[in-house]
Amino acid sequence: MHLITVEALRAIGANLARAQRWLEPLRATCEAYEIYTPKRLCAFLAQVGHESEGLLYTTELWGPTAAQLGYEGRSDLGNVKPGDGLRYRGHGLIQITGRSNHAQIRDRLRARLGAHVPDFEEQPQLLAHEPWAALCAGDYWDSRNINSLADVDAFEAITRKVNGGLNGHKDRLKRWHAVRQEMGL
Repeated sequence: MHLITVEALRAIGANLARAQRWLEPLRATCEAYEIYTPKRLCAFLAQVGHESEGLLYTTELWGPTAAQLGYEGRSDLGNVKPGDGLRYRGHGLIQITGRSNHAQIRDRLRARLGAHVPDFEEQPQLLAHEPWAALCAGDYWDSRNINSLADVDAFEAITRKVNGGLNGHKDRLKRWHAVRQEMGL
């Protein structure tokens, strides 16, 4: 089993303070979700690095953009009450968006960790704090069986699973190559 290092987190764009802050929550998450081979770690960290801009943001920056305005009233996201679009904007190191996705993360984390997991549907902002921001990224990764894609270096497919498309793929690749180099792959 490989452990995440401060240097690996620096390779995905984190400054020293953020790398130190997130080191233990990410280590615990990766252990819990079997993201502990070099290929899995590199793919996971590259995606997390992009989604959080180097572990800087755990809440989606709100413009609002046209896409963000489109969150409002989207039943596929469970955004059924006025204001849900903004309230359930992306949270976590992999941006979890929508009322129903916040509830699903809560339920899966409670099944894994017990009743002490906060209610992210009632308090979505808690998903932006440690350790939950890291754990929700691991849960998202696991719920989509992304480890199997990382094992075969299917990075474009991983980006599609995380993003739904290839938004930011060039930046994700850059971070992937940087962390792979740091880890000797």
